Amino acid sequence: MNKIAQYLQEHIDGEVLTSAKARDYFSTDASVLRVPPVMAIYPKNKNDVRKVARFTWQLAEKGHILPMTARGRGTDQTGAAIGKGIVLVFPAHMNRLLEMDTKAKMARVQPGALFRSFQETVQTHGYFLPSYPASLDYSTIGGAVANNSAGEKSLKYGSTREWVDQLEVVLANGEIIYTGRLSKRELNKKKGLATFEGEIYRQLDGLITDNWELIQHAAQSRAVSKNSSGYDLADVKRKDGSFDLTPLMVGSQGTLGIVTEAIVRLSPYSPQTELVVAEFASLDAAHDAISALLPLQPSALEMVDQNLLAFVNRLQPNKLKDLVSDELPALVLLVEFDDLKEKARRKGAKKALKVLEQLASRVKHSSNHEEQERLWNIRHSAAAVINFSEDSRSSLPIIEDGIVPHEYFQQYVKNVYALLEKYQLDVALWGHAGNANLHMQPLLDLGKVGDRQKVFKLMTEYYDMVLKLHGSIAAEHNDGRLRAPFAAKQHGEEMMTLFSQLKTIFDPYETLNPGVKTGTELKDLTGLLRNEYSIQHLADHLPRF
Repeated sequence: MNKIAQYLQEHIDGEVLTSAKARDYFSTDASVLRVPPVMAIYPKNKNDVRKVARFTWQLAEKGHILPMTARGRGTDQTGAAIGKGIVLVFPAHMNRLLEMDTKAKMARVQPGALFRSFQETVQTHGYFLPSYPASLDYSTIGGAVANNSAGEKSLKYGSTREWVDQLEVVLANGEIIYTGRLSKRELNKKKGLATFEGEIYRQLDGLITDNWELIQHAAQSRAVSKNSSGYDLADVKRKDGSFDLTPLMVGSQGTLGIVTEAIVRLSPYSPQTELVVAEFASLDAAHDAISALLPLQPSALEMVDQNLLAFVNRLQPNKLKDLVSDELPALVLLVEFDDLKEKARRKGAKKALKVLEQLASRVKHSSNHEEQERLWNIRHSAAAVINFSEDSRSSLPIIEDGIVPHEYFQQYVKNVYALLEKYQLDVALWGHAGNANLHMQPLLDLGKVGDRQKVFKLMTEYYDMVLKLHGSIAAEHNDGRLRAPFAAKQHGEEMMTLFSQLKTIFDPYETLNPGVKTGTELKDLTGLLRNEYSIQHLADHLPRF
């Protein structure tokens, strides 16, 4: 153990890990990148995080930069949960649901809490956090906050940002702050503080005020239903003068501060739903159906394509038996209604059936929970692609989160097929049809030079295509390191300059996850690309070496 690690171990309650095995384990997340850290720390409490941050700040003041990266279970697909300095691993100790207020419909939770465990607990009280991602079985609440995650119910309920009320955050210098909506008078009090927090409020208020029109125009210029790219400056200050750092922190991937607690809002939970599954002979018919279904405000409107169904049939012949037609459809839509009142649910399903009977080649309606679980297997079978490897090829998360306005959905799908055909790669599509947000993971071998070159060519062409369709490069998985080189194409130079100034306000010494969201160019990624890809560690217990 080096001197710095020894010093930190003597001053914190948690564990400091410096072994080669530990550093190798935490050098990867679910992305295709690899960045070995100097050490990993399992903080026991917020005081540990405060001490580590204070220490790195003091080192930076002397010219020695030792960055910090916050990490949950390492499910991040953009390389935001890896870093070259200290990786703070929260699930080891800071993993508890601390408090739940059913009257206020709120819960206070630590960042390392497993999303599934949290969800199951609050559901026993009749509530849930509806922005849950598909990875809820092995991802954390802190990761969802960091990425502004979303999932199958986000069509109705929105992304994580809409459900975070307040945050406890450790700043770069070790100060602990509490975010929340401040009145104009409360903001002025904050600006009067002779602390780093006060300095942040003074500078940030000035930055937003001076660039108000640019910020608001940028926020309104892309008409997509979800966006996790960039920083949400537009929702910090309102016209009434109120001010809140919370929307800025959500989706910032640990680049502005380290979240040590979150107070999240909860929604009433209905275990009873109505589910309609529809098969389509063509993409055109599916697109028309989506357009007609959106006004019905379903809780979910999900999709899988024919290629995914064929892929699953090849790997697991019984998985989809009797769920879809033997002659596989071009596209399958799953439409769900989860209203608390049965009458409203049934009304929604009835209207959906009326629409789909005109456009779909086959329609199935279910009110039975067990049958619905089987039908949801159609959508959840995408996990077979995510976990797949064949020979030395693996499914790579490199072009997997673009979103476009609904009117461009059809063109988006066609363009993806054409792009992958150009590179002679098979592709299966799944995702959130109601949001026009697609996921796909092409099979490539990172051990081959040709395939490594394809990674960057594919990324460049894919994100260019998404932006030409007035979309966003990151709907729910954020920028990280992987998409940071493409952020300027989406946001423009003026907004990127603001993001850079924002980053400097919160992180003057670049100790908070540098290279994530900003500050990374495409050439920087070439040396970080793994030689082989695996997400096996997501199922592992945290190392104790």
